[in-house]
Amino acid sequence: MSAAFRADLLSDTLTRPTDGMRAAMAAAEVGDDVFGEDPSVNALEAEVADRLGHEAGLFTPSGSMANQLGLRLHVAPGQEMVCDSLAHVVRAELGAAAAFSGISSRTWVAPRGLLSAGDPLALMITGAGVYQVNTALVVVENTHNFGGGTVQPIDEIRLLRKGAQERGVHMHLDGARLWNAHVASGVALADYGREFDTVSVCLSKGLGAPVGSVLVGSAEAMAEARIWRKRYGGGMRQVGILAAAGRYALAHHVERLADDHARASRAAAAFAEALPGCLDPDLVETNILVMDVSGAGWTGAALAAAALDQGVRIYAVGPGAVRLVWHLDVSDEATDVAIDVVSGLLRSGPPVTAA
Repeated sequence: MSAAFRADLLSDTLTRPTDGMRAAMAAAEVGDDVFGEDPSVNALEAEVADRLGHEAGLFTPSGSMANQLGLRLHVAPGQEMVCDSLAHVVRAELGAAAAFSGISSRTWVAPRGLLSAGDPLALMITGAGVYQVNTALVVVENTHNFGGGTVQPIDEIRLLRKGAQERGVHMHLDGARLWNAHVASGVALADYGREFDTVSVCLSKGLGAPVGSVLVGSAEAMAEARIWRKRYGGGMRQVGILAAAGRYALAHHVERLADDHARASRAAAAFAEALPGCLDPDLVETNILVMDVSGAGWTGAALAAAALDQGVRIYAVGPGAVRLVWHLDVSDEATDVAIDVVSGLLRSGPPVTAA
């Protein structure tokens, strides 16, 4: 956590490499990854693919690139993907699917981002000929960022998979925080992964690596994705230094995600007591907490600014909502600070200005 803040809960992308991770990076064996000759990258790709029940993997500089490569593999220009209206691929990747791949998109509304298989199945259009856009792909996000760290039910995923296969529609999982879903639910990573044609997972959020995501799928799909990665400017050379950080994170930082979940849950209970109705603590399942602060008279931006004045950094995600995200650099002590500061602001409301 930056020394500039008493508690920094802006995002789990803020994590910094631990001493052990830095040592692993310094000792990494490297080669030219564009030629497939970096042994540390190859080992990382194989390990992640195996954990997720797939044949092969591809290391990418960012989660957005991993997602966009996954979309590119399944959707031809002029076809469509469908996803929920809060999904990262349509809300936070700057229109990349349309800009890079000519992909159209439609969305369904999912409260908290929670998947109900019937919603995307009802939205899909296949066999439309020359009259309508055909659905080629459905995207699911697990956990769901803007939904507040929601864990997607495996039974709904399986229902969606069955219906999508019957229609000839592919499935991509934006699993940036799939590690959190696995730890919170107890569902095996491979049980999630096998239900999708491609899966992206991030190493630089809760797992604490400095850079990188991995896309997994069939060996044939990953060979094609490697070409598109280079085409998009994502070919990397001696990147085993970063891959080593990812492998260290997989070995040391997955199970500890439960600590982040526990701290988020503790804060949720405190905030619900300070401002009844701002959130349901039982729905804070992982490391992300989103709450409606308008009931105390705050806008999201104003509350974030007031918290920052007291050394606590949080994120305004809407006109009346804020998000707090726990990660390995947020301790119990920092959590206590955040609880005290934010709860106090919720109780007091914004300052009254003179007329």
